[in-house]
Parts: sequence; structure tokens; C-alpha cells
Amino acid sequence: MAGKILEVRGIKKDFISKGVKVHAVSDVSFDVMEGETVGIVGESGCGKTTLGRCILRAIPATGGSVTYYGTENKKYDVLWMNKKELKEIRKDLQMIFQNPYSSLDPRMTVLDIIKEPLKANHRGMSVKEMEEKVKKIAGKVGLDVSYLNRYPHAFSGGQRQRIGIARALILNPRLIVCDEAVSALDVSIQAQVINLLKDLQKEMHLTYLFISHDLSVVEHISDKVGVMYLGKMVEFGQTDGLFEHPLHPYTEALMSSVLVADPSVTRERIRLEGEIPNPSNIPEGCCFHTRCRYCKERCRQEVPEFKNMGGDHYVACHYAEELKLKGF
Repeated sequence: MAGKILEVRGIKKDFISKGVKVHAVSDVSFDVMEGETVGIVGESGCGKTTLGRCILRAIPATGGSVTYYGTENKKYDVLWMNKKELKEIRKDLQMIFQNPYSSLDPRMTVLDIIKEPLKANHRGMSVKEMEEKVKKIAGKVGLDVSYLNRYPHAFSGGQRQRIGIARALILNPRLIVCDEAVSALDVSIQAQVINLLKDLQKEMHLTYLFISHDLSVVEHISDKVGVMYLGKMVEFGQTDGLFEHPLHPYTEALMSSVLVADPSVTRERIRLEGEIPNPSNIPEGCCFHTRCRYCKERCRQEVPEFKNMGGDHYVACHYAEELKLKGF
């Protein structure tokens, strides 16, 4: 049985601009098991990307902890280890960035882009060995090795994303954060990249943290799903259970927006009233109460506990038990 590879506890990230503090991520906790894919979904601005970057320490977190379980039963506190210790595990934790047009250096050839992590982490390798490794990984992601001396502008969006995937894979990582890895691509290309990621996961024993706003994509690729709203995790559980029986009003509203490819199926479309609150001035009580159709006085005053409703299905809602019985 696969063990735990990542443990996120109480992670927070605040940004301060002109004296105003913005709460981008607030007290998020969850676990990732080795070999699985955990999807993180939510509206734009909910803190998904910030969470992913904090986990990899691409940006410093304000608080909390991220424990990475390495090989040989070693544990690493990613957020608070020094730079030398961090470099030891950097090859294990990689990222695929959202925009394949801006995440690749236009002045570097594809060969140099994919080879760059090797130069930074394997200084003992010869140039020939590096190039052979680049060609091998390029073949895995479906890139024609005869194009490696070209520059990124000569490639399509799907090909550029494959370059980004190859760069993330070149160090044989154990965990990859996929930040909106297919959102900038056409639907047909999205399917190709998603299938590629799933095939590579089986072949290379990878673990994914898959960040996306597209519920259909997340349902297809994920084993577990976490739903974020206004910087907080409001629901987390197995994909099948969460999509079939959402227990948070926000998740329920998100699910109602997913189109079903069957004209005979009718689904109630839940329209959320009002605007998303300002993250610099989060309302008291439940962060979702200003838009929740089930809101009661308790919701306006008391912050709900993120509790296990059974089967490792966690929900932050005072009335999740009642909603569970109603089946929404």
C-alpha cells in the first residue's frame, strides 16, 4: 500500500500591498498519498495557484507546515528548511506552469530549456549524457527530437506544454504540481495532454497535485478533490463521492454548472447571488455565508470546523450533516 508523500497543515499566505493585507490562503490542510492525483478546484482568485506555489516554496508561506516524505523514510519540512537542504529535495518536487507561452524562455532552444534542470542539479553529467537524457524524455512526451534545436515560438500551444512537461520530468521527480496545465489549450489538445499525464503517471510512478478551475478535467484525472473558496478549503474527499454527493453549498453550486453530454438529463442550475467578498476583508463566521442559500444566523457568527463526515470526506459547514441527509 502506498504511503503518504505530502502532508499540508494550516498553510497560510498573506500579501501586503500599500498597507492592505490580502488573505490569499487561510489555514489549508490536506494529505497526498504516493501515486495518486489530488485535484484542487475553485473560482479564479480563490488561492489555488498560490497554494501550489507555497507548497513547493516557489513563494514563501506566511504560516503552517508542508512535510514531504522522501525515500528511505526521511521527512522534510519544506517551508522552513535552509536553501542547502531544500536543494536536496528540489529534484523530487517539480511544477508544470499554467501558461506555456510565458513559462518558456524565448531566447533558449528547447534542448537548453529541458536540459537546464540537469545543469543545475547534476553537475557531474557530461554534455552528451545530458543531451541523451533530454532526447529520451522528449520522446516520452511526444516531441520530435529533430526539433530540439528550435525555439519555443516555432511550436504550437500543445507542443509548448509538452516542453514544459518534459522539463518537469527530466529530474525523475516524485511529485508534480500541475498549475492549470491544460487551461490555455484547445479542448482536443487538452485531452491529449491529460491522457499523456495519466500515462506518464503509470509509467514513472508519479504523484500529481492538479490545480484547475475546470471541473470536468478534475473529475477525469483526480483520485481526490479539494474545493477552495476565498482562500479556504471548504470540502475535500474522494472524487466519486464528492461529485455524486457534494456536502458543501459552494461545491453543490459548482457541480450544478457542469454541462452533461445528454439532452435527456436535466439539472437544477444554482445561481450564486452577490459577489465574492474582498479577500482583504473576509466576513466573520463562514466565509461563504454571504452567498449561501442555506445561510442561518450561526453561519454569520461562527467559523465552521473542517470535519470528517465519514470516509475521509471533509467539509467546513455547520449544517453538512443535515444537507447530507437531504442529499441536496
